[in-house]
Order: sequence, then C-alpha cells, then structure tokens
Amino acid sequence: MDQEPVYISAAGLDKLKKELDTLMTGRRREVARRIEKAREMGDLRENAEYHEAKDEAAFIEGRIAELKAMIGRAVIVEGGRSDTVNIGSRVQVSYGDGKEKTFVISGSTEADPLQGRISNESPIGRALMGRGVGDEVIVEVPSGATTYTIKKIE
Repeated sequence: MDQEPVYISAAGLDKLKKELDTLMTGRRREVARRIEKAREMGDLRENAEYHEAKDEAAFIEGRIAELKAMIGRAVIVEGGRSDTVNIGSRVQVSYGDGKEKTFVISGSTEADPLQGRISNESPIGRALMGRGVGDEVIVEVPSGATTYTIKKIE
C-alpha cells in the first residue's frame, strides 16, 4: 500500500473521519442486516438482494480500509501568508492572451478542479509549487504547453 503522506486541511481530515464513522457505525450495520434478511429468503445462488448486499459490503470494507490508511498518513497543512506557492495557497495566474485564473493548491484527496482546487500532484500544481510572484512556469498538459505567470499568492 502507498506510504506517501496525504496532505490535507484540518477540515478535509474531519470530513474523512466523519465518512469513516458513518461507514463503520451506520452503513456497515445496515448492509449486514440486508445480508441476513436476504439469507432468510433461502437459495442464495439466485438471490439478487443477497449478492447486491455482499457487493456493497465489499465496497464498504474497501473504502473503510482506504480511509483508515489515508487518515493514518495524513499531514495537516493550512494555507497562510507565504512568498512561495505551497499546499493551501490561493494562487492567481495569468496565461494566454491576458486570461486570469485562481487556483487553490490542495492535497490530492481534496482536489476538485471544477471548483478551482487543484492537487499539488497535478501538472499545474507541481509546476507552481515553490514558485513566487512574477515567476513563469510552462506546463505540459494533453492539450499542449501553456505558460502561466504567477500574479498573486495568498
């Protein structure tokens, strides 16, 4: 299993812990009851409810293991004033013909590109990490190379 640190905000870690608690205390028990109820119906070979519940139980157990591993490797980071881009930084960049975009650099577990949260492991995130205002970075993405200029770091 991957032993790399999981960079995450305190709020993100709380979210993972809540999901783990929900799975362990609620969903796991609910699925166990469904499996038991399906067993009472008799022949398990053609019992769709039983097989669906068993599949869901396997998914839940896998997710529980994944969450426990992530929580165990969690390294809490918070954005703060800095002269360089780090996890938690809000970075305003310009690119192309004067277009501007703002990204929040996050760990991979909290990344949501549609909301402007990019992972420090993404091509853009990797290029911006450790850089300062005024720096230009060239990012190779599937659509080609793009040059970004860092305008502001918060």
